[in-house]
Amino acid sequence: MAPGVVRVALRRTLREVKYVEAVRPRRARGLVKDVYRQVERDFGMLAPPIALHSASPDALAAAWLMLRESLVAGGAARRADKEVVAAAVSAANSCPYCVEVHAMAIGSLGDPDAAAAIEADAVTAIRDRDTRELAAWARGEGPLPADVSAPAAAELAAVAVTFHYLNRMVNVFLGPSPLPDSVPPSARAKAKAVLGFLLKPGEAPPPGESLGLLPAASADGPDRASPGGVLSDAFARASAAIGAAGERSVPAGVRDLVRREIKVWDGKPPGLSRAWTEPVLAELPAADRPAGRLALLAAQAPYQVDAADVTAFGPEGTDDRALVELVSWASLTAAVAAGDRLPVRPPREDPAVRRG
Repeated sequence: MAPGVVRVALRRTLREVKYVEAVRPRRARGLVKDVYRQVERDFGMLAPPIALHSASPDALAAAWLMLRESLVAGGAARRADKEVVAAAVSAANSCPYCVEVHAMAIGSLGDPDAAAAIEADAVTAIRDRDTRELAAWARGEGPLPADVSAPAAAELAAVAVTFHYLNRMVNVFLGPSPLPDSVPPSARAKAKAVLGFLLKPGEAPPPGESLGLLPAASADGPDRASPGGVLSDAFARASAAIGAAGERSVPAGVRDLVRREIKVWDGKPPGLSRAWTEPVLAELPAADRPAGRLALLAAQAPYQVDAADVTAFGPEGTDDRALVELVSWASLTAAVAAGDRLPVRPPREDPAVRRG
């Protein structure tokens, strides 16, 4: 757990959230307060990628369920391997904020070589073969290492989906680094070293303790998770909550359009130009095009979202909840599809293998 004074300083990074106002911890009530307490207890700090959801308490809880039960809670996969997947997915999605955070975590767990290679977007330079294969798999570029058990594979796939989701949210609502802009360039190396120390995971908390934050869902979670297990339950609850948020805040025609586009998308970035959105959006009523544009960009090219897109959807501060929920729904729709594209291999069931 970070010392109290550092935790307070880290809370102040909530001021770096763009377009919406994150609920400050001292003003948190109800579900937001419950989530914040769990995040600080189990993650060690109030992570801005989670807190940025706070205008929509249900989306906030959903994001935390996915992160906690896939990455943070104890399970079959090693935390170091989960961090490799988180960082490699983030690098593939061009999310420098998440790459920086999770590369620091990898380094704190004793693998600075892998951390540096992933941060440099050079997975092939990782010296350890299994770690290199794992990072390549997370990027959709190869099979899982041969010694990954079925339960560990399910957890690693859940981590990948979680970070396909969070990368999109972060690219829209946060800047390129977890360090505040106020940290001068001359102090950033030292600040990163301190933050890296604080990000070193401690003892993994038991799985399942976040489930009570959201109601049970009728559907199962990810296909690769055991039905009825904690991981499946957590993702089912989170998906139901974000699905309901989408129904509240995303026009039905926009939801249909985004689902159709994601279904045929190969997952590759569409490039720097935004011209690809125009023929797709032309079929929507004019009133729905701002929402459609923002949803499409969040799903397929979140790095292209700018203030004009947000303002066109709704002037800043007028409906933070709707903005968070639209981006959250589009991000999860794309993240689930990205998880479905991960290379599949029947993993070994031997419980004695090194990786779970």
